[in-house]
Amino acid sequence: MDKLNDLLQELGVSKVRLSKYLGVSRQMVYNYLSFDSLDKWPKEKKILLLQLLDLKDGSKEEIAKVKVNTEYLMNVEKRLNVGVKNGNEFENYLDLKGLDKESRVLLNDTVFLLKEKLEENKNNDFYAIKYLYNFLQSMDNVAETKYILAYFAKTNGFIGPEEYAFNEDKQYIFESILYAALNLYNNGGASKSKVMENRKRFVMELEAKKEEKLSRTQQLITTRIQALKELGYSEINEKNAAEVFEKIAEIESRKA
Repeated sequence: MDKLNDLLQELGVSKVRLSKYLGVSRQMVYNYLSFDSLDKWPKEKKILLLQLLDLKDGSKEEIAKVKVNTEYLMNVEKRLNVGVKNGNEFENYLDLKGLDKESRVLLNDTVFLLKEKLEENKNNDFYAIKYLYNFLQSMDNVAETKYILAYFAKTNGFIGPEEYAFNEDKQYIFESILYAALNLYNNGGASKSKVMENRKRFVMELEAKKEEKLSRTQQLITTRIQALKELGYSEINEKNAAEVFEKIAEIESRKA
């Protein structure tokens, strides 16, 4: 892989452009290039790289024979530009107006990484990413979700242990409790029998929340039906929506 890295460097192919060409995040490119063999790359990505560099198998011997002259350099550049252009379809598909450069890069890298995970789908990554989506949906309502993300960013060395982007006091306390809990879990201090009561309370709370949500949904349906009936409408449409919602609010205020 040292020969491959040297060749890419000689060609002036940056990690950013290579990541866009391969359709993965920059971090994934760094991971790929740290492997000791091209055979450890995902097959699709390996083929793309071989096509870019006009190689058959990417062996040390083959790479050593490559002559980086003007013609070869221009051909690689041409293939790279076409690949990067195709890789930018994501940016063309989404309206990224309103995002600064740093946010665009972050979104781009995140989508590429998710795509890579879904393609490989190791250890049921699909479900992990589905739960991540649910996690993001709840982030505005549960502050602790951000603390969890910060904790794992710290434990995996992506940021420093004393970085606090949110409420410092709450984040400090939460991280300390989470650290203690995970130590207990990882060191065998907890067993299924010991946590059974906590598990029962956990399930009961979730069921109660679900019941409350269903009750609230049914209440909203009933109120909507009543509002339509009082106004003499059979359904909500663009013309009467404002009037119906106003009537719903009025009915709910009566109940209060």
